[in-house]
Amino acid sequence: MSRGPLFLHGWGLSGAVWTQAVERLGGSALDLPGYGATPDVSPHLAEALADAVAASIEQPRDLVGWSMGGMVALALAARHPDKVARLVLVGATPTFVATADWPHGMAPEVLAEFARSLATDYRATLSRFLSLQARGGDAAREVIGRLREHLRAQTEPSPTTLAAGLELLRAVDLRDRVGRVTCPTLLVHGAHDTLCPAAAAVWLAERLPRARLALHERAAHAPFLSHPDWFAATLGDFLHG
Repeated sequence: MSRGPLFLHGWGLSGAVWTQAVERLGGSALDLPGYGATPDVSPHLAEALADAVAASIEQPRDLVGWSMGGMVALALAARHPDKVARLVLVGATPTFVATADWPHGMAPEVLAEFARSLATDYRATLSRFLSLQARGGDAAREVIGRLREHLRAQTEPSPTTLAAGLELLRAVDLRDRVGRVTCPTLLVHGAHDTLCPAAAAVWLAERLPRARLALHERAAHAPFLSHPDWFAATLGDFLHG
């Protein structure tokens, strides 16, 4: 049925961010459309990215998505349930930006400022966005350093792809899709996540039909980097238990 989990990365990075997890858990990491050698898609929306990833899956896979990749994975599981055996959402949310009826997101003016600065200095903007991913959790400096290493080593996505990704984050709202996700789902989240607050994972856990939440009290947005042993054990129990 499966050749091991398929890992999806977040905004601005590539599948290489999953190298350590793949080494420990098996499977493979995919560069999302617009990253690495993967052609971009238009419109650059969660649904279109999900369709592109689904087209590359020949048989049901365990799908692990982090941050923006988690939104793509959630959309994929809702749109193509025959492609997903089990779903793992890491630091994920159905709606990235806070609205009147969704308090569990980033302030829209903060994301708008990232979009403005991206146009003038996208490398500095990427670096600043990465620093938010570790803030407040254990090993913050080490995690930020590792994220920046991945950023320097990868083929840079185009400014157009990065801008389209920020627009995706601004507009995405998958709340009405969660009831369609019928596969077993694990929500992995850090209690100190400032990009996607843990309350978003709690919301998902209460509404996804077959979900459970694994919350690390000292992790931030990238628990697979800050707490790799816990992350590998948690996923291993879910995928192989």
